[in-house]
Amino acid sequence: MNLTADLQKRLQNKPILLMTHLVLGYPSLEVNREVIRQMAENGVDCIELQIPFSEPMADGPVILRANQDALNRGIRVADCIQFAADIVQEFPQVNFLFMTYYNIIFRYGEEDFIKGAAEIGIKGFIVPDLPPEEGESYLSLSKKYRTAPIMFFTPTSTEERMRKVEKMGSGFIYCVARKGVTGKKTAMDDSLARSLNSYRSATSLPLAVGFGISSREDVAMLEGKADMAVIGTATIRLVDNQGPAAVGPFIAELLGH
Repeated sequence: MNLTADLQKRLQNKPILLMTHLVLGYPSLEVNREVIRQMAENGVDCIELQIPFSEPMADGPVILRANQDALNRGIRVADCIQFAADIVQEFPQVNFLFMTYYNIIFRYGEEDFIKGAAEIGIKGFIVPDLPPEEGESYLSLSKKYRTAPIMFFTPTSTEERMRKVEKMGSGFIYCVARKGVTGKKTAMDDSLARSLNSYRSATSLPLAVGFGISSREDVAMLEGKADMAVIGTATIRLVDNQGPAAVGPFIAELLGH
């Protein structure tokens, strides 16, 4: 089953889905594994596995620091792929995606990276610094290996731009809730609701909303307006402050369990 079909099937039984995020190697792969277990066992639908990069331009200070820390500890792309291969087998109920920056894919080799990810069961890729117009080979290889290249809608996207971009991707659309980088609080207001309405009219793919989503109230506000909420920085802060055991109850609370 492809990613879009899987998400649509899950939405038959849930008011909204949840995608979480972690930086591989931060603070360690062992902690990553426990955090993923807590997420999977509490109903997370998708998990972004971020392959660390030295200049993560879309990320705020918390995720930036996590990237730098993981790199300083010696994490390598090959380590991330091997870890992902194990974790996909261990938690088959979750859709795993690689999130990274294009330089990582380019240096590794586009086809080697995409083919290798597909072979271990990765469902798609989130690459925020690759404009689709410049990603022809990435997009064609993703299609060849039946993985989903996730496209972005942003508050500055025109209707024409959204309709053009959504045809290039698959899986779902990552809807950026506000301008700026990850981690800052997002205002759940009429402006966001209007943006979500325009996003919805531009695509039939599921809508995932991220950047600044951090509480049950945020997730509840998205119910009926989006298909999936994306939690990133909030989880990393939680692990930093309270340890991985705090992740399960947090996820359950987000989903209203």
